[in-house]
Amino acid sequence: MKRLTLILLSILALAACDSKPATNTASPEKPKQETKANEYETGRGAFQKLYIAAHGWAVDAKPFRLQSEYNAGDPVTEGKAGVWHCAFGSAARSSMKSFQWTGISGPGLEQGVSHGGDDAYSATNTSTQVFDVAFLKIDSDAAFQVAQKHGGEKLTKADPKIPVFFTLEWNHGKNKLEWRVSYGSSSDDSQLRVVVDATEGSFLRVEK
Repeated sequence: MKRLTLILLSILALAACDSKPATNTASPEKPKQETKANEYETGRGAFQKLYIAAHGWAVDAKPFRLQSEYNAGDPVTEGKAGVWHCAFGSAARSSMKSFQWTGISGPGLEQGVSHGGDDAYSATNTSTQVFDVAFLKIDSDAAFQVAQKHGGEKLTKADPKIPVFFTLEWNHGKNKLEWRVSYGSSSDDSQLRVVVDATEGSFLRVEK
């Protein structure tokens, strides 16, 4: 009887060793990528991100033009945009490079900071005159409020969805850092351009 019991136990042990757990042949589901909520920044907010990236490219990088890109849904009345571009020059490299901050998602848009290729740069070129960031004391939201008081409010009342563009550049002739707030289909083809002092926040002039 004991011998029969031992034989049965041996058979059961062998059967347990030969059995394998069933495998799931179906490929595991890939985790879904989370889409970040759209973000919008004022000019200074976006510039700070781009300035850090530019100094990773060249330690002497200095900005010469900051521009917003208009996309439907941008809260332009808050002086904000979902895409900002900033061009930097490096005297040491004799090169300039454009950096872009994107806070919104959509076709052809990838959130985060990206950059273009290097182009030739000359520090003596007045059209690419770099400026000291210490002059940037007035943000794009404040510049918008000034522009509203000098013709912009009439346009936004007539068309609350009118595109608004912000451009920050150094005016070599006047030796000032200026915000240009443009109302219309583009920054170049606009119904109204109001120029605001980016250091003091004062109204400078209207360009047509």
